[in-house]
Amino acid sequence: MPVQNYITGSRAVEIEASVEAAIRDGRLSPGAGLPTIRGCAEALGVSPATVSSAYRSLRERGLVVARGRRGTAVSPLPPLPPPRAPRPPDHVRNLAEGNPDPALLPPLGPALRRLDPPPRLYGEDLVLPELLDLERRLFRADGVPSEHVTIVSGALDGIERALLAHLRPGDRVAVEDPAFVAVRALLAALGLVEVPVPIDDSGLRPDALADVLADGVSALIVTPRAQNPTGAALDARRVRELRRVLAAAPDLLVIEDDHAGPVAGVPAATLCRGREHWSVVRSHSKALGPDTRVAALSGDAETIARIEGRQLIGMRWVSHVLQRLVVELWSQRGTRARLARAEAAYTRRRGALIDALAGRGIAAHGRSGLNVWIPVREESVMVAGLLERGWAVAAGERFRIASPPAIRVTTVGLDPHGARDLANDVADLLRPAARTYPV
Repeated sequence: MPVQNYITGSRAVEIEASVEAAIRDGRLSPGAGLPTIRGCAEALGVSPATVSSAYRSLRERGLVVARGRRGTAVSPLPPLPPPRAPRPPDHVRNLAEGNPDPALLPPLGPALRRLDPPPRLYGEDLVLPELLDLERRLFRADGVPSEHVTIVSGALDGIERALLAHLRPGDRVAVEDPAFVAVRALLAALGLVEVPVPIDDSGLRPDALADVLADGVSALIVTPRAQNPTGAALDARRVRELRRVLAAAPDLLVIEDDHAGPVAGVPAATLCRGREHWSVVRSHSKALGPDTRVAALSGDAETIARIEGRQLIGMRWVSHVLQRLVVELWSQRGTRARLARAEAAYTRRRGALIDALAGRGIAAHGRSGLNVWIPVREESVMVAGLLERGWAVAAGERFRIASPPAIRVTTVGLDPHGARDLANDVADLLRPAARTYPV
């Protein structure tokens, strides 16, 4: 596509805005290459320094990435609202979205009826004392230090604030591969460089992490359980192995994303005890409902102080109405039993699909959480084939960095009968005769 079709302007800010508009409108797709600095400058009649400044700003905002000798390209996950994807037809079972089962969430009505919070004014405590006490008890019960705890607006908000407390654009961050799509997009938006670390069913591979640390990174983001998309979860042996590896990097910032919390399906684990800079963020979204928008973040004194200081400049605090709602939900009679039933239901549904696939000779991953990760030869063929048979699943491409192809299936709405049907369809599509692309 000629430069004039999507890059315009005579100043750096105008060139930057035209590229952003082209990405937002879909004229430049993720991964598309941009013209060289010299070629763009000649086409627009400006100096190379002007184009270089525009490209640098786009990189710092995560819209484009440098590819060495291959030039500059649109980021695979540019931080712009994507076009609204069409919902699957009514006859298709939607197993592509990672939502909890609404039927397993505690009812909000009784808790809302009990709420009569007093007006909260500027200058009051950031965190409701009752919620702070609750979060500290929950962290301590799982062996997570809880001397310094604050409240953020969800797990991703906590991850972002912990990163901003210590890192600057251009810093390298180790992430699981495959990784949660939103984490990858967040790193790109902050101008941070993702460094993939391969994982298995027990989480980060110690040998791979050691190699990455030797090359130099500033932070590590790890999911201790219910890893999205693979369901990986740390066990006691892996925790010991990883702590030995991390001991060689005492200055490394370690951020744990315990987004599923009490419905993850396996006990909590942490790598953070004894470290200098760390944070553990635990969201209530999977257990109590995404709209609560409340997560607790425990960390070292310096990290928490920086996060709370930045909150005072911007959002100031997470709504005390939502904080009080979380306290009420946890105080409701039967809430803990309901969460235990939800955890057991998610475990059964996830296990049913893994067992059904194993019965057809298909290896899949899903040790915890709400998803199953199924390695495949061709993601597009599998996603299209399953859609024709009435299943909507997520292609693994957006999650993967260097790991091989796979699909993600969210199992929260899948009963054993449905698991058998889906496994049969996956097996049919994996057979060589089912391939619809040239060989």
